[in-house]
Amino acid sequence: MFKFEHTIFFYAFLALPLMLILVLWFFISRKNKLKRLGDANLVKSLMPYASNQKLIIKICLFFLAFSSLIIALCNLQTGSKLTEVKREGADIIVCLDVSNSMLAQDLSPDRLTRAKYALEKMIDRLEGDRLGLIIFAGEAYVQLPITTDYSAAKLFLESINPGMVPVQGTNVSDAIKKATESFSNDEGKNKAIILITDGENHDSEAIQAAEEAGKSGIMINTIGIGSVNGVPIPLLENGVVKGYRKDKEGQTVITKLNTELLKLIASKADGVFVQATQADIGLGPVLDKISELDKSQLENKMYTDYEDQFQWFLGLTLILCTIEFFISQRVSDWLKKINLFGNAS
Repeated sequence: MFKFEHTIFFYAFLALPLMLILVLWFFISRKNKLKRLGDANLVKSLMPYASNQKLIIKICLFFLAFSSLIIALCNLQTGSKLTEVKREGADIIVCLDVSNSMLAQDLSPDRLTRAKYALEKMIDRLEGDRLGLIIFAGEAYVQLPITTDYSAAKLFLESINPGMVPVQGTNVSDAIKKATESFSNDEGKNKAIILITDGENHDSEAIQAAEEAGKSGIMINTIGIGSVNGVPIPLLENGVVKGYRKDKEGQTVITKLNTELLKLIASKADGVFVQATQADIGLGPVLDKISELDKSQLENKMYTDYEDQFQWFLGLTLILCTIEFFISQRVSDWLKKINLFGNAS
């Protein structure tokens, strides 16, 4: 098991393409300048010790050293002690709607971003509970299987966006069924689903799916996110609203919160319905309801100690920089005699 302590430094890798462009520009520019000096063979004979091959090797070594330094700054850590940890908690699966209607801005900055922010805060409050994550629109997908690794949950949560589900819609029934299948088969009333959606589609199968989940001892809590009056769905370009979605007749599409569907789903599986507001997404009452479940004792093997490995990559950086420093851009006399770089352009 490994992890990186400071992932923020990974953004430094974005400099590599820019440096590569600069290197290519340097070679092209130098080639054009040499052409202006005269005949290529004559210019080559005037620079018998010039070696493009050595220069390329030096550049490659620099790129490798730079990459190794970034990994050193991120501080790769490896798990050194695997222990069995016993916790008491519930199994919770969050079903998050990622359809285009969740981009509506009746909650700031938009429905989906507001929900993700609230879920991140919820994860910080969990103690011993296992968490899973399902995303859905026209179809449902397991984004994160049930786990106690809250760091991984936050990482997966951060990456969620509407483009992850190609089929649009609000298929609530598929989300509930997928969540029900994702729970373990052990007995006990310690399973709960948190459904976060605008519930825009009138999904009659969702009621049946909720009833089946309730019979299996699974609690479903629903959070309605959005406005009951309806708002348009923005079309975004680089984060800027460029217009609003329209239907085939050219009319602006209005997305409305379907509270009746979400209330009915919650009632069928012994849960609660909460309507999100700008001030409070509603996860507090939901977690209070989940706390009423019979918590089971969970046994998990997890790494509790990690060792830093940055020194290996820092050492590799120093070695690569040293090698790069001592490589001359000129062909040495003895190498010239054996013609190793004699054909360098």
